[in-house]
Order: sequence, then structure tokens, then C-alpha cells
Amino acid sequence: MIIHSALFIKSSPSIKVCPPPDKPEFGFIGRSNVGKSSLINMITGWSKLAKTSVRPGKTRTINHFFVNENWYLVDLPGYGYAKVPVKLREKWVRATEEYILKRENLVSLFVLLDTRHKPQRSDLEFMEFLGLNSIPFARVFTKSDKLNITNLANSINVYNTEMLKNWETLPVTFITSAVKGNGREEILNYIEESMNNFTNGA
Repeated sequence: MIIHSALFIKSSPSIKVCPPPDKPEFGFIGRSNVGKSSLINMITGWSKLAKTSVRPGKTRTINHFFVNENWYLVDLPGYGYAKVPVKLREKWVRATEEYILKRENLVSLFVLLDTRHKPQRSDLEFMEFLGLNSIPFARVFTKSDKLNITNLANSINVYNTEMLKNWETLPVTFITSAVKGNGREEILNYIEESMNNFTNGA
């Protein structure tokens, strides 16, 4: 897939005010400070599309970007640690959960995982939540440029071993680097193939 255009459409505090569900959507989500905005900018090729920040918890709404005038890329609030009041964080969680469970045109979620860290309970529990609710998703390991080849392979193997304790098979997986552009083509091909399946199944 070649990206011709990518436009920010709107930020929505809840599913009720999201754009009409008339186009395929792909959501991006992960723990705070996992590199989500940088990855979105790398994938779309628009360096300032999603606002990046060194402060965790910057994404607080459901953000829709219209790509190639035929699908939405959705930047979702991160989960896990963020220096915000508990009630505000709980509000994000409720809005995100409602979006994931009820958004009828959501084709797939990309769950971002930082390759530098061991499997985190919040990541594992979130993916189990998706599996139990039959929500299609793919794992996206970020910041692969921060590790050498051996350590990167070891990090992913640890994740695989941990997940296979509860999963029969592993989800589709991508290894990315927003700095080097690794994984961009693979993710875009996955989106294109998923869109075709979504359209044909509609």
C-alpha cells in the first residue's frame, strides 16, 4: 500500500461522537510511552501527523486520521502508567473499552509492545481481554533499533514463551523501528489485505 494522504479528522472523548462507522478502522494502542505516535507518523509517512511527547499519557481521546480517503487509522489512549488522576485514567479506560467492544467497523487493533521491557502484566491482560472478546489484533514490537539482534530475539522469545502459557497460537507479529522505518511495509500490507477481507465480507 502506498500512502497518498493522511488527515487528522477529530478527537472524540467517547464512541458516541466518533466519525460515522462507514470506513474500515485500524486502532493503535499500547502502554504509555511505548512510541505509538512515532510509529503512526512513520507508517503514514507524515512526520507530524500524530503529536509525540516524552510525557506519558498525552493521548487522552480517540483520535481519527483519514488515510487515502478510504480507511481510518485510530490513535487510542494508552493504558498502564501515566501521571494523571485516577478518575481521569479510568475514564480513558472505559471509553477505550467501549470503542473496542462496540465499534462495528474496527477491523483490527495493533497492540504496541516495547522490545526493551519484559512482558508486562497490563499488556498480557489486555491481550487476553481481546482474545476472550474475539477482537482481532496484531502485536507490534516497537523500538527494535534500541537492541542488538541477539537481545531483540531474546526479548521476543520471552514474550512468546509467556503468552504460549495461555494461548494456543501467537497473534500476527510485527517488529518495528520508527527511527529506521522497519516494519512499515509489512504493516501496510497487512492493513491492505485486512481491508480487502473486510470489504469482501461486508
